[in-house]
Amino acid sequence: MSEGVTDCKISVIIPVLDEESNLFHLRSYLQSIIDQGHEVIIVDGGSSDNTLKISHEITQQVIVSKAGRALQMNCGAAAADGDVLLFLHADTFLPENALQFVMALFQQKDCTRQTIWGHFDVRLSSNKYVYRVIEKLINLRSCLSSIATGDQAIFIEKNLFNRIHGYPEIALMEDIAISCQLKKISRAKCVKQKVVTSSRRWESNGVVKTVLLMWRLRLYYFFGRSPEKLRQLYD
Repeated sequence: MSEGVTDCKISVIIPVLDEESNLFHLRSYLQSIIDQGHEVIIVDGGSSDNTLKISHEITQQVIVSKAGRALQMNCGAAAADGDVLLFLHADTFLPENALQFVMALFQQKDCTRQTIWGHFDVRLSSNKYVYRVIEKLINLRSCLSSIATGDQAIFIEKNLFNRIHGYPEIALMEDIAISCQLKKISRAKCVKQKVVTSSRRWESNGVVKTVLLMWRLRLYYFFGRSPEKLRQLYD
């Protein structure tokens, strides 16, 4: 990777499954990323709606794989040409100039480029005050612990990603698992600009119930419960 930030190419990798509505709303932004000289790779896990059709309208780099977020992200990473891999959920919107914020990290003098990884702060899409409190706690926790969640748009220098052999291909908690691997090498870079992610699960299941479920899943995971069983609890 060369010294100039403009020479840093970013591959935005989006795992999808029946995400036609979200992709439709992301379409113009993703096309602008391609126009800037970066790449967008959409990995479909077997959608039954118009996801594939819309994906092909956005980018020529569309991959069909077996379903499974970790597997799909690894497939996208294997096809990527970028210096940096940015993993984006289809229901998450990047902030304006998001890629410039990421590229700027590679110009910081205190950084060893091949150990750079990080995430954005998050904002939940609901306008209710309780979600401002929740997102503040999420952002504080992730920056202090260097453990990010997938809806924070995790980005990883490609050589570093390959060094740890990508995402563990597990049924759930792949974001926690890769964060735990990465933090052994370097602390996460926390980009304070916020991605906006859907609060639909929080709103449909209730705030208290969702918070308790998330902590329950984390505790079970750290105490060795299998991701397959955690997936059943999550669903």
